[in-house]
Amino acid sequence: MSSTLPSRPGDELQEDRRPRRVRHELRFRLLEVQQVESLTPRMIRITLGGRELEGFHSPGFDDHVKLFFPAEGEPAPSRPEIGERGMAFPEEGPRPVMRDFTPRRYDPAANTLQIDFALHENGPASDWARSASVGQKLGLGGPRGSFLLPTNFDWHLLIGDETALPAIARRLAELPTNACAVVVAEVDAAADELSFETRAIANIHWVHRTAALPEKTPLVEALKAISLPEGDYHAWVACESSQAKVLRQVLINQCSANPAWVRASGYWRRGTAGVHDSFDE
Repeated sequence: MSSTLPSRPGDELQEDRRPRRVRHELRFRLLEVQQVESLTPRMIRITLGGRELEGFHSPGFDDHVKLFFPAEGEPAPSRPEIGERGMAFPEEGPRPVMRDFTPRRYDPAANTLQIDFALHENGPASDWARSASVGQKLGLGGPRGSFLLPTNFDWHLLIGDETALPAIARRLAELPTNACAVVVAEVDAAADELSFETRAIANIHWVHRTAALPEKTPLVEALKAISLPEGDYHAWVACESSQAKVLRQVLINQCSANPAWVRASGYWRRGTAGVHDSFDE
């Protein structure tokens, strides 16, 4: 593995490559399932629509919205009140289960939003997606803010498991022509691999969980095994929380990554539901 620390010193370079945070008005939208599509054995795409989707805005490739799943026996999630501290549901009555998801693609002309669900053995989101049908109701809140990463690096490194694939796909789609990207993606098997649309020159490394030794962390082992390009790069990581934390350290200590140019998140944590961890400086 080889790379270099930033080769153009000075404040100008740092400012050019500084991420930008954008806040959005918080809204709750009650949407309707318009289409259900199986992408792989372990990923389902749900297309949502409805009048309340108008004005939806998600400029960041790794934005998060909250999905509100109906309580058991209820046809639709209850509508919260929105205040300075966010959304609040009435104490009385059924309360929906909430989970974070990446908006995969918003089409303002068709007024539709695609959400890709990585299926687990069980859980409220996976169970709902498996049985979803056209006409069902789903609540959506956000995104509350976006983290906009510049594209003017020599190359880009994207690392993640199934939960990160929607964000990785969005990033690859937005990179300019002839940009260079390296992707390390972990899935169960070859049947779970996706095709990415991109104008960038992308080198995709798929890691199959079933082929890994149980005591190993597949993404960490894969990162250590591949040869990385020269030049200044931004690294984006999203996967199981403990693995994301280790990957960040490997990038900084062994791959010469600039800590300011590493964004690492735990999109889920083994043994804990509904967790999102951030390991940025």
